[in-house]
Amino acid sequence: MGNIHTTGPNEALIVSGGCCGSTKKRTIVGGWAWAWWLVTDVQRLSLNVMTLNPMCENVETSQGVPLTVTGVAQCKIMKSSSYKQNDYHNDEADELLGTASEQFLGKSVKEIKQTILQTLEGHLRAILGTLTVEEVYKDRDQFAALVREVAAPDVGRMGIEILSFTIKDVYDDVQYLASLGKAQTAVVKRDADAGVAEANRDAGIREAECEKSAMDVKYSTDTKIEDNTRMYKLQKANFDQEINTAKAESQLAYELQAAKIRQRIRNEEIQIEVVERRKQIEIESQEVQRKDRELTGTVKLPAEAEAFRLQTLAQAKQCQTIEGARAEAERIRKIGSAEAHAIELVGKAEAERMRMKAHVYKQYGDAAIMNIVLESLPKIAAEVAAPLAKTDEIVLIGGNDNITNDVTRLVAQLPPSINALTGVDLSKVLSKIPGAKA
Repeated sequence: MGNIHTTGPNEALIVSGGCCGSTKKRTIVGGWAWAWWLVTDVQRLSLNVMTLNPMCENVETSQGVPLTVTGVAQCKIMKSSSYKQNDYHNDEADELLGTASEQFLGKSVKEIKQTILQTLEGHLRAILGTLTVEEVYKDRDQFAALVREVAAPDVGRMGIEILSFTIKDVYDDVQYLASLGKAQTAVVKRDADAGVAEANRDAGIREAECEKSAMDVKYSTDTKIEDNTRMYKLQKANFDQEINTAKAESQLAYELQAAKIRQRIRNEEIQIEVVERRKQIEIESQEVQRKDRELTGTVKLPAEAEAFRLQTLAQAKQCQTIEGARAEAERIRKIGSAEAHAIELVGKAEAERMRMKAHVYKQYGDAAIMNIVLESLPKIAAEVAAPLAKTDEIVLIGGNDNITNDVTRLVAQLPPSINALTGVDLSKVLSKIPGAKA
């Protein structure tokens, strides 16, 4: 059993050992490899760029002046320009990566940097001792190129490539560079002062010459200006005279023309007023006609229409009254005729009824009459008792004999009352009935 190990383009994979006991190392960049458990050894080596800061403190130059120099170097582990990616069966080891792996395999990036840094600082010290301060300070690029050129073979044998090397700073603790700068500054200042003096002298001479030329030009120019001013004023006076004359003529002509224009304007205004007056008269005449038509339309015609309407209504009312009277008379006549016919029919029916009653009465005799009387008695009693129904209490004043007499007298008055109401003599009827007493 085993594992698959992969690597990127900035990392090398060093594989050693195998299933058959092989000790040959294989270098893989940007690919993968199979590693057997407990048999295959897999290690990684970074191919990224490493930034180093070599520094040499108080290193004496060829003049014996101690200098401190700092630089910046960019380095990386070299690899072949062409390699087969994802090629597990490549048995040829990359020579450069093999060299680097022999030197740095198993070390950290910090340890690799420290090794390269010591090599660079050693070469930096050696080269610094062969140069003067001026050569180091003035030509830093040549100094850096020399260090790179000398150190490249040594680090190359370790599989390291120097991509760039630059001098960052150069300084000392004995003020040599400052003194050198001061002397150079003094020389430059002296030359500058001399140059300034010469320049001021030349400038003064040139300024005087320029001022003289300027004054000559100024005087000549002032003279020409005065001549031109005088000519200008003479010509201006002539021009002003001509201009004033032309202005006066123009003013008079303007006033005359203005007067003519005002006269024409006045004439036009008069004509306009005449036209306006005519139009006003026409408008007033039309307004009179309009008002006349308005009165005719709003007063006269409505009055005539109202009179015609009232007349028509009066005629209609008259005709309505006449026709209503005729209709009422006809209605009354017809009602009277109908009532007379109805009375006639009722009379005939009543006569027939009375005839039939008489026939019945004649047939049945006194029994029929008695029956009629008996049927009428309840009605008579109801009529007699009607006033008494509204009476809450009847008080009879007198003794026992008087009450009896009063009742007897009241009953004795019934037959005359019945005779008066019905025409039947109740005493005679009762006398004719067997077993009845009057």
